[in-house]
Amino acid sequence: MDPDVVSQQTLTEVFLDLYIWAEAFLSSLLRPWNAYQLFIALGVFVAAHVLAAIIKPRMHDWMRTREGWPKWRMRALVVFHRRLRMVLFVISIWIVVFVMREVTWPSRSYLLAIVANLAMAWLLIAFATRLIKNALMRGIVRYGAWIWVTLSITGLADQTQSLLDSAAITIGETRLSIWLVIQTVVILASLLTFARLISGSTAATIRRNEDISPSMQVLAIKFLQVALFGTAFFMGLRIVGVDLTGLAVLSGAIGVGLGFGLQKVVSNLVSGIIILLDKSIKPGDVISLGDTFGWINSLGARYVSVVTRDGKEYLIPNEDLITGQVVNWSHSNEFVRLDIYFGTAYGDDPHKVRDIAIKAAKSVDRVLSFKAPVCHIVGFGDSSVDYILRFWIRDPTGGLTNIRGNVYLALWDAFREHGVSIPFPQREVKVIEGSELATKSLPD
Repeated sequence: MDPDVVSQQTLTEVFLDLYIWAEAFLSSLLRPWNAYQLFIALGVFVAAHVLAAIIKPRMHDWMRTREGWPKWRMRALVVFHRRLRMVLFVISIWIVVFVMREVTWPSRSYLLAIVANLAMAWLLIAFATRLIKNALMRGIVRYGAWIWVTLSITGLADQTQSLLDSAAITIGETRLSIWLVIQTVVILASLLTFARLISGSTAATIRRNEDISPSMQVLAIKFLQVALFGTAFFMGLRIVGVDLTGLAVLSGAIGVGLGFGLQKVVSNLVSGIIILLDKSIKPGDVISLGDTFGWINSLGARYVSVVTRDGKEYLIPNEDLITGQVVNWSHSNEFVRLDIYFGTAYGDDPHKVRDIAIKAAKSVDRVLSFKAPVCHIVGFGDSSVDYILRFWIRDPTGGLTNIRGNVYLALWDAFREHGVSIPFPQREVKVIEGSELATKSLPD
């Protein structure tokens, strides 16, 4: 038989079932006790709304005094505060249902039980989907679960499934229906959300492990994310019945095309993996690349984030760090040697100048004392004896220009205290005897 004819017959039967159900439901509302139950549910909702309006401000003021609470507890309290009206409605409607079941026949609380089940299911779904951080995925899962729970509680799940499954198109040997698409979206969203939760908790555990180097932590987290999300994606497709053989062939063809069109992107990805494996740089290292000097904030799949002393954040492609010359000030250790140059007059004793310079450098806070500063003469200039002062620090992230400036300032104060002069260019103007010095008056 023609599949289109079968689908058309199924669609007609589903619409007929839905029509019969809707007619029976509307006719049941005309019964007195069913109408009373709807009015009771409406009254309970109004009471919950009024009660929530009274409690919410007081609860908000109390929450502002809980400053010492853990962040997770405060977030849960905020979610509870936002859903307070629904919480009060669910509690109240179930109390009404239990009371009516005790004092009257079960049929007179049938609709109230349906409303109570729907409200409780919606509330639980709203709380559960708060764990999903992505707003789009949270909305898809939340509204999809609400719709499916509503259909299940009202007994329309089978008819709706048949209706959605009958609306389909056939591409080759593949039958693609609306029901299959919905199944795929919901299952993939659920599995990806579960993978994100596992990835987040595992990443936090890896970051807390001090025995693993920062670069290996980043590599382990990236590998874990790729494995979890890839597994969730292919498991979702497998569950809904998608043939992965054709997908493998298609992905291979797409991979060849992307390899030619995205060479730079692939190069940066591979460079990022090499950086993580050889541990040449890691988060927290202080590096210089061209005119950029700063510390590494994070290692990405495509770029490295470098934050400079003036607050600028540079996103440097991984390929540049592999092919270019990078100065890592804290690669093997944190110690950094700095040099500054200065000159004194020929009339000053060089032995005394060296001692004064070394003591001045030691007086600066960030200069290391166990790696003693040294001072050497490097030349005899036209008007000064030239020196180099070398000292060590262990915190390059604190800046280099500022520590050089502090050492120069300490030298200035020490030289003034001990009478050491710093020469500077001077010019003398001599008037040759017999020449005339003319002055020119400016106009008024």
